[in-house]
Amino acid sequence: MIKNILVVLTSHANLGNTGKKTGFWVEELAAPYYVFLDAGMNITLASPAGGQPPIDPASADESMQTEATRRFDADKAAQQALATTVKLDEVKEQDFDAVFYPGGHGPLWDLTDNTTSIDLLSAFIANNKPVSAVCHATAALLNVKTADGEYVVKGKAVTGFSNTEEDAVQLTDIVPFLLEDELVNRGGDYQKVADWSPFAVQDGLIITGQNPASSALVAEKLIAQA
Repeated sequence: MIKNILVVLTSHANLGNTGKKTGFWVEELAAPYYVFLDAGMNITLASPAGGQPPIDPASADESMQTEATRRFDADKAAQQALATTVKLDEVKEQDFDAVFYPGGHGPLWDLTDNTTSIDLLSAFIANNKPVSAVCHATAALLNVKTADGEYVVKGKAVTGFSNTEEDAVQLTDIVPFLLEDELVNRGGDYQKVADWSPFAVQDGLIITGQNPASSALVAEKLIAQA
């Protein structure tokens, strides 16, 4: 029974060496947040550095706003939780029933090789608890391994921001790696649909979404485990 959900956000704000900013994508937090909240779940927000995580400025543009983002912006309790995220190294897997990672480009830099995050995800899987991520946050799963030393994504149906989507936002040469390529390199059964279309896939304990439009789908699949 899923009741307590951990949401792990990036703390990384710099978009490579461009001088521009990145962070988490607001819609990828807001839409799942209300899927969880409206289903009666308890939500805890965490990030590597704790405190206020950086918001990708592009995701705050008026053209990117949705019903969920507007609700989130006006929600004083949600804004307070966002401003005071728990430090990731203070989080204990046993306190939660499931975990969700929102995307934005930030996770490529600070959650892919983060040993605290990797150990946390390993613990969730070892204890038969679902792990979920959307868009670039699937990168958090890249270096997680099973008890027998295999990558957890090996042989699993997974998705995340596609190469063609990365090309469309003109960041192929800026990001540290292409997520689609790295999921394939680790033996993942990478799946995708047309760019920007909603798509989420579940394989056992692993639930992933392709892009921002897929965030609510991931959350719905996660709470369906209850």
